[in-house]
Amino acid sequence: MLRQEQAQSDLTSLLLRGLPPRMIKRLYDWTMGWANHPYALWVLAVVAFVESSVFPIPPDVLMIPMILAAPHRAWLIAGVALVASVLGGVLGYAIGALAFETIGQPILAALGKADAMEAFNARFNDFGFWAVLTAGVTPFPYKVITIMSGWTGMPLATFMATSVLARGLRFFIVAGLLWKFGAPIRDFIERRLGLMFILFILLLVGGFLAVGAL
Repeated sequence: MLRQEQAQSDLTSLLLRGLPPRMIKRLYDWTMGWANHPYALWVLAVVAFVESSVFPIPPDVLMIPMILAAPHRAWLIAGVALVASVLGGVLGYAIGALAFETIGQPILAALGKADAMEAFNARFNDFGFWAVLTAGVTPFPYKVITIMSGWTGMPLATFMATSVLARGLRFFIVAGLLWKFGAPIRDFIERRLGLMFILFILLLVGGFLAVGAL
C-alpha cells in the first residue's frame, strides 16, 4: 500500500512538470526498477551528469526513492549526485564556450529560452554567482545556466565553486529531510521545497543588498 501511495505521489509530481503521461509512467517504472538495484548509484550518476547539460529529468526523481529505500545511504547518494552534477555542469560550460551555435543554442531553444538569450547575455556576468546559485538549488533548469556560463565567459573557478555550493545545498537538504523524516516528507519535497529554495535565495540576496546599503 505504501508503494502504491508513493507511486501516486511520483506520478502527480511528474505531471506537474508538463511531461506526457506515457513518458511519465515509463519514467516512473524505470526509476522504481533501479531504486533498489545494485547499480542504482551508477544510474543516478549518469542522470545527474547529463541533466546538467542536456537531459530534461532532474536527478531528484531517482534520489528520492533510492534514499527512501536505503536511508542509511542518504549522504552517499547525495554525494554521488553532487559530484556527477557538477562534472556535468562543466560539460554544459564547455558546450556554451566551445559549441554554442551547434549544440548549446538548440538545447536552449528546445527549453524555450532562446528569445531572451541576447538580452540575458548583456547582464549575465553582472550577477553570474547568483544566477548559478539560483539555478543550482531551485527548479529553474540548471543546464540553461551551465551553457550560458560558458557562452558568456564566466570565470570557470567561480562557476565551479558556485555549482558545488548550489548543488550541495539542494541534494544534501533533500537527503537530510528524507533521512530524518522518511516518506512523510516526500510530498513537501516534491511540491514545496523548490519554493522554499526560491524564498531562501530572495532573502539571501536581500540580505546582501541591505548590508551593501549600510
